[in-house]
Amino acid sequence: MEFNLSEDQQAFAQAARDFAQNEMAPYAGEWDANHIFPEETLRKAAELGFAAIYTREDVGGSGLGRLDAAVIFEELASACPSTAAYISIHNMACWMIDRFANEDQRRKYLPKLVTMEHFASYCLTEPGAGSDAGALRTRAVREGDHYILNGEKAFISGGSRSDVYIVMARTGDDSPKGISTFIIPKDAEGLSFGKLEEKMGWNSQPTSAVIFSNCKVPVENRLGDEGEGFKFAMMGLDGGRLNISACSIGGARAAMDHARDHMKVRKQFGKTLDQFQALQFKYADMVTELEAARLMLHKAAWKMDNKAPDATQFCAMAKRFGTDIGFRVCNEALQLHGGYGYIREYPIERLLRDLRVHQILEGTNEIMRLIISRAALKD
Repeated sequence: MEFNLSEDQQAFAQAARDFAQNEMAPYAGEWDANHIFPEETLRKAAELGFAAIYTREDVGGSGLGRLDAAVIFEELASACPSTAAYISIHNMACWMIDRFANEDQRRKYLPKLVTMEHFASYCLTEPGAGSDAGALRTRAVREGDHYILNGEKAFISGGSRSDVYIVMARTGDDSPKGISTFIIPKDAEGLSFGKLEEKMGWNSQPTSAVIFSNCKVPVENRLGDEGEGFKFAMMGLDGGRLNISACSIGGARAAMDHARDHMKVRKQFGKTLDQFQALQFKYADMVTELEAARLMLHKAAWKMDNKAPDATQFCAMAKRFGTDIGFRVCNEALQLHGGYGYIREYPIERLLRDLRVHQILEGTNEIMRLIISRAALKD
């Protein structure tokens, strides 16, 4: 493994950094305060290839790897973790279609998804099946050349706004092998949405329940064979965990940069904060921990790119560590701001609110520990 980014990866990072600082950072506070889903900004990101980073090039994707994506998402999240995280979810949906769909499905859906003319959502979580995703109850019953779906998905990013929903539903028994995956368009008969959730953070993307009431979906909209859905969902989450770790690192890095700037101008007891050894030591720990999280993320992404047999374990490690460290570093950055960190005139509190949910979604960090321990304790 090469620790230095390649010239191409440095170029990807620079392009993402320029886009984030010019097209996202000046507006992120407004998006958060007014709950604005920045569709035109997202489409500009798609013009740079960020909507389908690891989707194949024949349908308009960028055809890059997971380490490339980690570098890009860190930069995007340094401006707005909420918007960067939605782009990650959209990428996951694109990848699942690209990886598991047949050619007709790929050609039908991906061209409009890679440009973000259409937006996509990933639908696994249910009111009664969060961490225990294999216990989902949404059911799809085949009737001739259609499936009839009934059930509800909870906390879906892009819910009510996305045009395409990647949905896991039960077609067989109560085991994970009884789950299948479907591509469901927004205008499907019997598809509706709950109220928009009022959230602590992630306010630049809509979140709602996705409800299936005798929702009629053609058999041709199933991804792969019946019973493969849980496997598809978990494979999608491996990459999602890398991206959300990158988003935490990017958001925390921005918070740390704001704290550094504040420490250089804020005076107490006759000297600037950066001259107090206690605060110097605190900042040193923040820098060290964030770099350790980045190194772990890059190793996990490298393992995924190289199809290492322990990639899933390392994705869980990177997600657990990156999101915990990211939130902690951001919280320390807020503390270094004192009361200023708590008011909305400064971006620190927005970054903190956005990063908190990263410890919950894409599998809670408790579930990450379960994945890690099972692999580590295996004979």
